[in-house]
Amino acid sequence: MNIYEFILIGSTRLEPGGSDEEILRYGDNMEHNVLIHQMKEKAGLVQAIVSTAGGMEDVLRHAVDVTLRQNGKTIAAPGLDSQSRQKLETLCGDAGLTVLYPPLRNHLSEIHTALTGADWAIAETGTLVLDSGSEDLRIATMLSETHIAWIPASRILPDAAALSAYLVEKMKSPPGYMSFITGASRTADIERVLAIGVHGPQELHILIMEENPS
Repeated sequence: MNIYEFILIGSTRLEPGGSDEEILRYGDNMEHNVLIHQMKEKAGLVQAIVSTAGGMEDVLRHAVDVTLRQNGKTIAAPGLDSQSRQKLETLCGDAGLTVLYPPLRNHLSEIHTALTGADWAIAETGTLVLDSGSEDLRIATMLSETHIAWIPASRILPDAAALSAYLVEKMKSPPGYMSFITGASRTADIERVLAIGVHGPQELHILIMEENPS
């Protein structure tokens, strides 16, 4: 089983849905802390490493620490805003690490750590959902040794059905890719022997970003 599943958006009709706000209201039907606990539990069952982060700086430091601990040399972080990118450059410079820049097609064999955000998370299965329309994001999340993803706690949904409104909205745009990531890459295609990291990263770290109420 390859847990990196890509869906081509634009070829299938779903039931009518609504906006991101409607999706978040659906998630609010379950206790906030219950969703976080369930996400941690289910993701842990598929060998994802789940922890919490107080903010973006915690996320960046975690990425640097993990890379150093694994004797990695590079971090690719497609999609970071300019402020976070500058902070990552400083942290990597101090640690002797290299930040890889797009186009990542030029660094296919060099990516140790991929650092990305996730658009949604599904607590029922411990799954991350990423809009993977960017080639750089697809390369980073598929070819890295370790994938570190952050997700705001408010974007954790109870189940896949809660994503229907979001997917319907995506259907209105040109075709693209959505990726559903559940745990580290694994397969047992050859003689039913489980192998980790064949079709993607060997490790998946999920950082749940707690948000202060406004």
